[in-house]
Order: sequence, then structure tokens, then C-alpha cells
Amino acid sequence: MKQAIAQVTLVVKNYDEAIEFYTKKLGFTLVDDIALDEGKRWVTVSPPSLSGLSLLLAEATNEEQRKAVGNQTGGRVFLFLHTDDFWRDYKRMQEQGVEFNEDPRDEPYGTVVVFKDLYGNLWDLIERK
Repeated sequence: MKQAIAQVTLVVKNYDEAIEFYTKKLGFTLVDDIALDEGKRWVTVSPPSLSGLSLLLAEATNEEQRKAVGNQTGGRVFLFLHTDDFWRDYKRMQEQGVEFNEDPRDEPYGTVVVFKDLYGNLWDLIERK
């Protein structure tokens, strides 16, 4: 049996502002933006390599979902963005105004820095050793 996790849902305040952040500031590719019933959309974004996992951006539609925006993991790092060139991507993200929580550091597994998305979810940018 062959299986893979293909998508992770990320609850967002607004489709368009989330698309703007992920495509402009992080350089992701907009894979899908398909209108559905009741004003919903099927919106997926992925790092430019388009290999592996993509994010399904889901606009919050009720109070419970709105409370989860920016805190989907209770303040822990939520997603891990691997790169083949840490310093290239770190500098580009700095130029785009991405907010970092710390200075880059070397760990046994690679070079890493924590950053926030537009809602405050924490991410790691990692170049593996």
C-alpha cells in the first residue's frame, strides 16, 4: 500500500490576504483557487518545487474557527519549511518583511530559524545537514 499526507488545512481569516502572504512573502505557488458553494473556495498553496505537502487555506466561518487562526498548535511551531539554501531564503524572507522570532542557529539536524506567518502561526525554516 502506498500512502502520503498530501495536504494540511490552515485556517485563515481571509483567502486573499493569505494567498498574498504565501505567494509574495514566502514565494509559494498558488496551486488551486476554485470557487465552491456558499462563498467558500478550494485554495491550495505549495512551495515552488510542488513536491510533497501543500496547504489548504480554509477561511474561518464561525467563532470557534476564528479562535484557531494564528494558534493552531497552541503556540508551538506548526509547520517546517525545508530549503536547499537557508541563507538565500532567509534573506529573501527578511526583504519581504517576514517576522522572525530569533536569530538563525545551527542545530545537529541543520540550520534553522523560527518565523511567523501573517496570523502568528510559528514555522521553522530549515536547511537539513
